[in-house]
Amino acid sequence: MIDFKVEWSEAEVARVLQRVKDCRLPPALPGMGWNLGCDAEFLNKIQKYWVDTYDWRAAVATLNRYPQFKAEVDGLDIHFVHVVGEAQGRRPLLLTHGWPGSHFEFWDSIDALAYPSRHGGRAEDAFDLIIPSLPGFGFSGKPQKIISQRATAVLWNKLMTEVLGYKRYRAQGGDWGAIVTSWLGLDHGNAVEAIHLNMLGFRSMDPPQNEAEQVWAKQSEMARGKLGGYAALQMTKPQSLAWAVADNPLGQAAWILERFHDWSDLRQRSFEEVFSMDHLLTNIMIYVMTGSFASAACYYPGVAIDGFGLLPHGQRCQTPTAYADFSGDASQPSPPRSRVELTYDVKRWSTAPEGGHFAAMEAPAWFVEDVRAWAKN
Repeated sequence: MIDFKVEWSEAEVARVLQRVKDCRLPPALPGMGWNLGCDAEFLNKIQKYWVDTYDWRAAVATLNRYPQFKAEVDGLDIHFVHVVGEAQGRRPLLLTHGWPGSHFEFWDSIDALAYPSRHGGRAEDAFDLIIPSLPGFGFSGKPQKIISQRATAVLWNKLMTEVLGYKRYRAQGGDWGAIVTSWLGLDHGNAVEAIHLNMLGFRSMDPPQNEAEQVWAKQSEMARGKLGGYAALQMTKPQSLAWAVADNPLGQAAWILERFHDWSDLRQRSFEEVFSMDHLLTNIMIYVMTGSFASAACYYPGVAIDGFGLLPHGQRCQTPTAYADFSGDASQPSPPRSRVELTYDVKRWSTAPEGGHFAAMEAPAWFVEDVRAWAKN
C-alpha cells in the first residue's frame, strides 16, 4: 500500500481546456431541452464555465483533502480514500460509488461521517471510512479484461480484510455500488456485518406477488424504455462509444451530464440547484484526466457474467440489509418492500424526503443521518 495524491500538470490541463474551447457544437433542434439528450443551452454554458471560470487547482486541492492510497489487489491497483476519524480504527464503513459518478460522490458526507462531533453529533457514531474507486474508474487501475461486480466484491473484501486488516465491516452503495455491496453481503457474510443500499442490487426471478409489485414492474419497464438506452449500448458495444468521444472532453461531459440530469430529483429544485457547476466538472475531470471514460463504460458488460443480479427462487442475501428509498430517481422506480425482501434480509427501511440516484451528493445531510441511524442497530 502506498500513499497517493492527485496531480494534474499545467500542460495536461491546458490541453484539455483547449480541446473544450475548440469544440464546435452542432445546432440542436430548438425547444428540445433535455428531451433528446444533453441540453444544448446547458452544454454551452458548462463549456464556457469550464474554460473561463472552473478552478482546477482548487479541485485538485479538494480531491487531496483526505488521505488516499493505492494498493495492489489480485494484480490490480485499487485507489481508495481512507479516513480514520474519531472512530480510531473501529466501525469501518466501505462506501462504493457507481457510474457516471466516482469516489467524489461521497465528498460532502465524509467529514460528518468520520468526525460527527464537528457537526453536532457524537464521537461514538464515527466511522472509519474506506472509499475505493471501482476497477477502471478514476485513479484505480484499468483491468485488462471484463470484470464483474461479483469479482469486484472479492477485491473489496480482500482490500478490507487483508490489506487494511479489518475483521468485520459494514458496506454501503448505490448504482454499481449497490450491486457490489449486494455481492459482498451474499458472498462475504463472514466479514460483512451489514449492508446499506440506496438502489436495488439483486432482483428476484419470481413473478410479481401483489398489485404493488405489478405496478412497480410496469414502472420499471417504462423507465428502462425511456432512460435505459445508454445501458444497452454500454453493455454490448462500449468500445464504439469510447471511440466516438475519444479526446473530446466536452463530448464525454455531455454523456455524463445527461445521466446526472435525468436521474436526479428535480421535483423541487433545478438541476443547477441540486449540483453546482464545480461539483459536476470535478466529477467529469476525474474521468477526463485519468482517461477512464472507456474503461468505466467497459464495466457494464461485467453484469452479464453474474446473471444481471437476478436471483433464482429461494436465493437471498442473508446479511442484514437497510434500504434507503430515494423516490426522486426516475431511472429506478421505488420498489415495494415486499419485492426487496425476496432477495434481502431487510432489517431497516427508510424513505428520503428528497433526492434521487446520486443520494450522497443530492441529500448529503439526510444520507449521513440515515447511515448513522442504520449503524446503531
